[in-house]
Amino acid sequence: MSESLDRVTEVPELTGDEIQSRVLHRDGLMLVIDKPAGLPVHRGPKGGANLESSFDALRFGLPRPPVLAHRLDRDTSGCLVLGRHRKATASLGLLFKHGRISKTYWAVVEGGPADNEGVIDMPIGRLNAERGWWQKPDPEGQPALTNWKVLGRGEGLSWLALEPITGRTHQLRVHAAAMGWPIVGDNIYGNGPRFGEPRLHLHSREIVIPLSRNKDPVRVVAPAPAHLLDRLRRCGWNGE
Repeated sequence: MSESLDRVTEVPELTGDEIQSRVLHRDGLMLVIDKPAGLPVHRGPKGGANLESSFDALRFGLPRPPVLAHRLDRDTSGCLVLGRHRKATASLGLLFKHGRISKTYWAVVEGGPADNEGVIDMPIGRLNAERGWWQKPDPEGQPALTNWKVLGRGEGLSWLALEPITGRTHQLRVHAAAMGWPIVGDNIYGNGPRFGEPRLHLHSREIVIPLSRNKDPVRVVAPAPAHLLDRLRRCGWNGE
């Protein structure tokens, strides 16, 4: 199977104005932007629309465009951190590597846990060599830890806050599916469609970055995207 199965709906590249309108935080060291669902961060081997192609519009006076400090899956929306110059990008990379940056995702899942909060401690490994970026629960795999909390329930759905303590590929998607409550719209690990709706209901809601020793951490929140709104409301979300 090809990566094209992860393309629920093609999304065009952003114009300069569009990506500038998605800047949630900007300082001399970094930007945090609100990544749209459906657009990969990198250009694929066969080309195609991607987020990086629009980064030149985010120079804001600097000689070079910003660089990704981490990545989000194609169909995940929300907070994405960019380093504005080489030294800043290296510092951010170390913070991500050592787990200093806290991330909270919102997910709408099918069914849901019986309890209201808990921890998933479940190692993850590659599914097989042919699908190297697909993952599975694997006792011999890399440690993977996720904190979760139920924020609301309704109509056979649950709205969760997920905090990945480790940063494994597809960690939240694999963990949720393995617990019996797959993320709505997950076409790899859950019951999502190959094409069409619903899109993956996973959103990088908040990120907290302790970039400067002498200043409070930078906290950035990304608004809930349009494709999550209906099911969030069914779970009791009041729009804040």
